[in-house]
Amino acid sequence: RRAAKVSCFALKGLIFNNDRRRSIFPAYYTATCQNEKITSHGVSFYNLSVTSIRSVDQQRNNLSAKTVTSLSYLMVAPGSPRCCLTPGSPCLQVLLVFAKEDSQSNGFCSACEKAGFRCSVVRSAESAAESFQEKHHDLVIMDHRHSRHFDAEALSETHGLILGLWPLTAPLIPSALLTSDPQRYVENANAMACYNELLQLEHGELRAQFKLRAGNAIFTALEQSQEAIEITSEDQVIQYVNPAYESIMGYQQGELIGKEIIEVPKSEKNKPDLLETINSCIRKGKEWQGIYYAKKRNGDIRPSGGPLLVTQCIIASTSKHKDRRKGSLDVRSTTSRGSDGSSQRRHSSMARIHSMTIEAPITKVINIINAAQESSPMPVAEALDRVLEILRTTELYSPALGTKDEDPHTNDLVGGLMTDGLRRLSGNEYIFSTKPPHAPSHLATPLTLNDIPPRIAVTMENEDSWDFDIFSVEAATMKRPLTFLGMQIFSRFRVCEFLNCPEAVLRSWLQGVEANYHSSNSYHNSTHAADVLHATAYFLCKERVKQSLDPIDEVAALIAATVHDVDHPGRTNSFLCNAGSELAILYNDTAVLESHHAALAFQITTRDDKCNIFKNMERNEYRTLRQAIIDMVLATEMTKHFEHVNKFVNSINKPLAALDENGSVKGVLTTPENRILIKRMLIKCADISNPCRPQELCIEWAGRISEEYFAQTDEEKRQCLPVVMPVFDRNTCSIPKSQISFIDYFITDMFDAWDAFADLPNLMQHLDNNFKYWKGMDDRKLHKLRPPPE
Repeated sequence: RRAAKVSCFALKGLIFNNDRRRSIFPAYYTATCQNEKITSHGVSFYNLSVTSIRSVDQQRNNLSAKTVTSLSYLMVAPGSPRCCLTPGSPCLQVLLVFAKEDSQSNGFCSACEKAGFRCSVVRSAESAAESFQEKHHDLVIMDHRHSRHFDAEALSETHGLILGLWPLTAPLIPSALLTSDPQRYVENANAMACYNELLQLEHGELRAQFKLRAGNAIFTALEQSQEAIEITSEDQVIQYVNPAYESIMGYQQGELIGKEIIEVPKSEKNKPDLLETINSCIRKGKEWQGIYYAKKRNGDIRPSGGPLLVTQCIIASTSKHKDRRKGSLDVRSTTSRGSDGSSQRRHSSMARIHSMTIEAPITKVINIINAAQESSPMPVAEALDRVLEILRTTELYSPALGTKDEDPHTNDLVGGLMTDGLRRLSGNEYIFSTKPPHAPSHLATPLTLNDIPPRIAVTMENEDSWDFDIFSVEAATMKRPLTFLGMQIFSRFRVCEFLNCPEAVLRSWLQGVEANYHSSNSYHNSTHAADVLHATAYFLCKERVKQSLDPIDEVAALIAATVHDVDHPGRTNSFLCNAGSELAILYNDTAVLESHHAALAFQITTRDDKCNIFKNMERNEYRTLRQAIIDMVLATEMTKHFEHVNKFVNSINKPLAALDENGSVKGVLTTPENRILIKRMLIKCADISNPCRPQELCIEWAGRISEEYFAQTDEEKRQCLPVVMPVFDRNTCSIPKSQISFIDYFITDMFDAWDAFADLPNLMQHLDNNFKYWKGMDDRKLHKLRPPPE
């Protein structure tokens, strides 16, 4: 039953199984045929690659008159040109067995409708048996939350049904899904969760089952073909010959099965090393094409009627569904090969590509999983198949952004923060030019920390505490807190010593950066930058973070926090893309603002030696620092939010949790790749930490971001641009609802992961308190920041 590599001689035939609506090839396979044909029983056959059949012996045992009559042949008119046939993909039939209607059954009904599956619902075990006998559903979903209604296991055994029993609660439930391995579904009435589960099953177990149904049909094609066909294992042991082979060559099947090819008499007209040449080609994954002379039982010599193509294909067993791309015959590249030079060049080029030894890491992972499947039991092999399906997607860490239809706030936040807009061209290009950076205004700024005015110094006394009030610093500094707080934090981390720059240069640099923040923005101004800088410094002091990062990482994090929103226009990336702004054009609608922030930061720094904090650094160290700063600023782009969080959890949190007491934590924390993930997570959490601040600070930040979104919606309407976040209409918006959606969708999982790493119980307590506050406001149907005075 193991998967076997075989050599197929002159396999001709194209056949489709009429078994309950499905062709033998799933919709994503394309069968290509060519002019060469033979006729059997009035039916034209064309060359075809076989990619999925079961073991030969099992198929022979399963053959019956009923099987043969259930097949339908694909008719191709004689003389028709080379053609491609892509079978249709009729929808799946799903049977829902639920004793009563509830939100879970409705969720699966909605999911079936969304997926285009035909869905039947029954309320009793008897009805389930009758319905299944009548329609033979592809998938059966049975509710086992309430065993008093019916016994799922007994129903399956009594009626001989192989059911897909999806228990909707945690208790152990015996179940199967057209296979022998158990399947469970933990109760979740969300239609999107049900939909995703259906798709996963369709592309996993069900698709494998559809392939295996092809076994009888393909084997019958071999039996009915009038061309002699011999199939051997990779060890050159004969496993199968068809009746035409018996008739033409004069041998009986029993005389050949189990023998090695060298034991069968061969014609002397073949070159002595011909078989070795063929085998060598097959082992290298190549094809052999030429004239082969076969010797009949009576001694007659029979040459192949023309050039014979010998290739390698995979026969898949019922116990393993292997990746067939490498071993299978590529129909499109081999059967369409003609005498034209272009086809030959294409084949030669493809051969060179497949012989390359360059492998991407993901390719190595897939190859390792494929190798592991060969020795794995059936449930494990099929689970690994599902893993491979996921690994072959292009976005490994980005979830499908399906949100609740009844939650427009979440939908708008996702649309506004995690996409780059509708790309709609309009005649109203909104101009955010790539103007030169502002020069710092002449403020009464201290030369050193010792010269900070007492009224400002007192507001920064507890800047190492998470409950630090940035708004008091904003008021004391006349909306320029970044320079003063930056001087104090950079001094605490001894940044000037690391950069080898005078304190006066750092002061000038901070002034230059702050001058390029827009004080007219209600949220994205220098106060926000100072707040993110404070959060970054706080996180850098946590023990686990200190174990992970080097001094250059700490300096990069502080600088990145300072510049991460410089020259922010108070509008989202989606707005800029829709408006056709100069920045969107410059950065190709991709990470527009984040790219601008990083680029402008270095323009400000290097334009004048008086503020060039990098001037005295060694070249290689500067390049390392610059790359780290850019990477952290770009990490604040929200379209990559889930990718960064998931990578952090899977590469850092899970390995740390798996370590025993004697495990090396340092080995996990200090690898270059993991340090990058930690720095990205750090600045992301610092950037959107407002819901984790003390309640009064959280409320103030919520009001500021809401006002900025209101202003964007107002301008979109004035400019006749697409409204990216319609719920942020100042006349109708519920600020509590928007905060609840933001916390639910973006904040909770990220800070759970960051807390597990850095140990931040005070932040999590603030987050819980703030969520309860917004929930209470929403329960009272209040739309503003605070309840009305009593």
